Amino acid sequence: MTSAIYPGSFDPVTFGHIDIIKRASKLFDTLTVSVLENKAKSSLFSADERVKMLVEVCSDIPNVKVDSFSGLLVDYVEKNNFDVVIRGLRAITDFEYELQMAQTNRKLLLQADTVFLTTSLEYAYLSSTTVREVAAFGGDISLFVPKLVADRIYEKFRIKNGDQNGGKD
Repeated sequence: MTSAIYPGSFDPVTFGHIDIIKRASKLFDTLTVSVLENKAKSSLFSADERVKMLVEVCSDIPNVKVDSFSGLLVDYVEKNNFDVVIRGLRAITDFEYELQMAQTNRKLLLQADTVFLTTSLEYAYLSSTTVREVAAFGGDISLFVPKLVADRIYEKFRIKNGDQNGGKD
């Protein structure tokens, strides 16, 4: 039985993340999507909020579990006996960083194999940072994230859905 982990910040989870989750779930017996609790990063959503959103958006994928972790990925991989780490790639710049991380993880833990999945072309431009920036200015993010995620983002920014005046009429 093969198990994989797809770690990330998921702040917020986007259609690009969901695409990788769905595709990776078909390749492995179990897939754990795990939110990194990074105290050094300023996040829009807490780790618990991100976990809850992922649980909701992944509820229709039976072999996907959602979790969170802090610290080194290799420690989490070893503790949970994952066979593979999944990473998504959008562009060559992603590859340079992800390759370096994969090689570092492999050096720290021999069993830490990484599988890269390229993002589907329709999501190649998409990042959580872009979603947050568009939402902060009241832009329509419905093409980037599921409705339940968009609603929570707008709540964070206290914006009515797609209202560029921040709810002020």
